[in-house]
Amino acid sequence: MTGLSRVRSPAGTAKKRRPRRTTWFERLMAALALVNLGLVLFDMSYIRFRDSYLQTWPEPTVWYGERFKGIEPERTTISYLSLVDNLEQRLASDPAASDLSARTSQNLLDQLREQSVVIVDENPFEIAGKSGTLERIKNLMRQRVGTESSKTAFRTFWSEDYLQANGAVGELAFFDEQIRPLMQTNYYRGISESGGPIDLFWQIDIWFMALFAAEFLARTYVLSRRHPNTSWIDAMLWRIYDVPLFIGVWRWLRVIPVTIRIHQARWVNLTPARNRLSRALVSQFAVELTEIVLLRVVDQAQRLVRDGDISRWLLNASSRRYVDINGVDEVQAIAKHLSDVVVYKVLPKIKPELDALLQHSVVGALRQAPAYQGLKLMPGFDALTVQISRQVATELSKSLTEAIQTAFADEKGAALTSQLVTSFSEHLRSEVQNAESLAEVRGLVNDLLEEIKINYVERIADEDDEQLEASRYRLYGATQRVR
Repeated sequence: MTGLSRVRSPAGTAKKRRPRRTTWFERLMAALALVNLGLVLFDMSYIRFRDSYLQTWPEPTVWYGERFKGIEPERTTISYLSLVDNLEQRLASDPAASDLSARTSQNLLDQLREQSVVIVDENPFEIAGKSGTLERIKNLMRQRVGTESSKTAFRTFWSEDYLQANGAVGELAFFDEQIRPLMQTNYYRGISESGGPIDLFWQIDIWFMALFAAEFLARTYVLSRRHPNTSWIDAMLWRIYDVPLFIGVWRWLRVIPVTIRIHQARWVNLTPARNRLSRALVSQFAVELTEIVLLRVVDQAQRLVRDGDISRWLLNASSRRYVDINGVDEVQAIAKHLSDVVVYKVLPKIKPELDALLQHSVVGALRQAPAYQGLKLMPGFDALTVQISRQVATELSKSLTEAIQTAFADEKGAALTSQLVTSFSEHLRSEVQNAESLAEVRGLVNDLLEEIKINYVERIADEDDEQLEASRYRLYGATQRVR
């Protein structure tokens, strides 16, 4: 369960939010939106996939094209097919082979040969953007007759000798099965007064647009009344994804509100897909944004180092203008806090280690003394030396710790310590102001920043995508368990 689906009770315990109740009205409007989207997609794909629709739903497809798209049968191809129909009817009335020699049949064959040449030369399929269909027809005729010229193929096919030699019934059956369906797909589309192709889909869409516009106004008004601090305009912005449902342009955008509505109607669960998409987008933007920000920061730091702004800022602390917001020297306060921690908390805890170090130093110093070389021959002198050095080290560390604590507790000691820190800062600043040292340090810092940029920052975008994806989901799973 995501964090958005939890609320906090006054006692601080997590409580499940009840799932939003889906009403019959929401489901009805979702169904209408889905129907409208289907009609929009059919209308947008009608011209491109008209041939496929003709094979599946021939009569509705023809009716829709004539009623809403201004599509009419193309005259040249319709006249051509009418000549073929007349020839078939002539042969059907008297199927004898000698009927092809009759004057009527000869006239029909002559007209078919002439019209075939006209179709090849003028290409009546071009207006509908179906020149490829004509090329397919010509290829079929070439293969059927066995010639390279499409005009010759048509003339030969519609000749008395060819039909009698190959069988008129079989050749006309080939034409009806292979050529006629391709020619029937050709059409002529009328032009509207605006200069574009006729498109009357708005006569269907206007009813849906009016319904969704009224619903949008009613929903946003109710939302504005339900939430006192929300204006009607704010409520409209809240439901702005519904706007494509009642605008007449970019109708394909209606897939967005329809998807949201069927999700809200609980017909499909898009939450996993939404979460995955959002995490992918956010992680990608985070990687790119992190890389850009770090590169900008490093580049800016390099520029400040090269221009000497950092050194001037550090070395001219007394002359620069500084805005104090609380009247406290934060650097001095932090230094005092850290020194108190070291003196009163850390030193007592590291006293055994300090005693061991001092004892080792004292023993080493004694062993280097000339008198020690003669006395070490005495029995038990080494043990006595260790015992004495341990006592000396213990007293020395105790005295040192007490002296430091006393100095920090004493006002004069604190003042002297402050003077020591100030003197150290001034002498360090004066030594750093040496031009040669400053240039060397500046160059080293600039090179260090460049190495950081190359070795770390620019590798962010080169991380393995699968590893990044796995890390992201582990983090997401951990946050879900915490919630």
